[in-house]
Amino acid sequence: MLTKLLSGDMPRSKVLAVVLIAILFCLAFAPFLFPGVRSVDTAARICVFIVLVASYDLLLGFGGIVSFAHTMFFGLGAYGVALASTHMGRGFDALIVGALAGAGLAALLALAIGLFSLRVRAIFFAMITLAVASAVAVLVSQLSGLTGGEDGLSFKIPRALGPAFKFADGEILGVKANGKLLKYYLVFGSCLVLFLLMLRIVHSPFGRVLLAIRENDFRAEAIGYRVVHYRVAATCISAAIAALAGALYAIWLRYVGPDTTLSMEIMIDILLMVVIGGMGTMYGAVIGATLFVLAQNYLQGLMDVAGGAVSALPILPELLNADRWLLWLGVLFILSVYFFPTGIVGRLRQTKST
Repeated sequence: MLTKLLSGDMPRSKVLAVVLIAILFCLAFAPFLFPGVRSVDTAARICVFIVLVASYDLLLGFGGIVSFAHTMFFGLGAYGVALASTHMGRGFDALIVGALAGAGLAALLALAIGLFSLRVRAIFFAMITLAVASAVAVLVSQLSGLTGGEDGLSFKIPRALGPAFKFADGEILGVKANGKLLKYYLVFGSCLVLFLLMLRIVHSPFGRVLLAIRENDFRAEAIGYRVVHYRVAATCISAAIAALAGALYAIWLRYVGPDTTLSMEIMIDILLMVVIGGMGTMYGAVIGATLFVLAQNYLQGLMDVAGGAVSALPILPELLNADRWLLWLGVLFILSVYFFPTGIVGRLRQTKST
């Protein structure tokens, strides 16, 4: 049953299996294990970014397609939910319509970009996607009457997903039985379904053809596969899933803006998560997103504590100053690439095979 659920993609490493089970357990019971606004918010962000990074790995790791437009698709889903909720009201119908509209528009835009530019070499396609993503980000910022411009949009979600809604009397294991708990499990459950769907896609015949194209597109073309068609299809699927991740992110935040969904910083973060976890492995998205989001949220605090502990020593307090957390995040990234050139998942699987 488990093998079928995971589409035959077992961890193939005891250490990796333990880590993945631990992450799944912590995310599934985060509101009860780590009560508090910040910890639950971190868990929800991890869920969303696991799906976002996995959808990008579908392009890069399995299709060999380098794109810088992934945050654009992410933003289309987020803005779709925000605009639908603003104009249709705070109902579940608005969330569904907005998410599906955002995913559909993302797929259509990916289709247009793919048909226009996927016939060129990788670097030129990457530059085209960067140009389109930058143009869309500028357009969103300029259309302030529709998108809220740089200030973004705040919107209302259904009352059943708000903290004022109580679906049971009292508490459940010390946690209030309110709409915020339901909202977290809406995000968690949706992300889990999307991740399992991507596992199914990459281990289907379609996914195997993508791997063949990544390894040698000339040979794949020679044996009869339409390489451009497969690449365009992968781009559309990846874009639609990224848009659905953006929709879930907007529902969680109840806000959408250029900095939260469309910025180049998020694109760079996605690339770092893919490299840290391991390209061409869906489980790499789980490891990479979890480690990176945790570092973003807690590394600065840990450095502050460490700096206070060594305050009597020379130089170290300055090096461990909390304001230098980005420096140490970069150091951790360099070390991870050096010691795990194939990513954490790739290294663990290689250790198992040897």
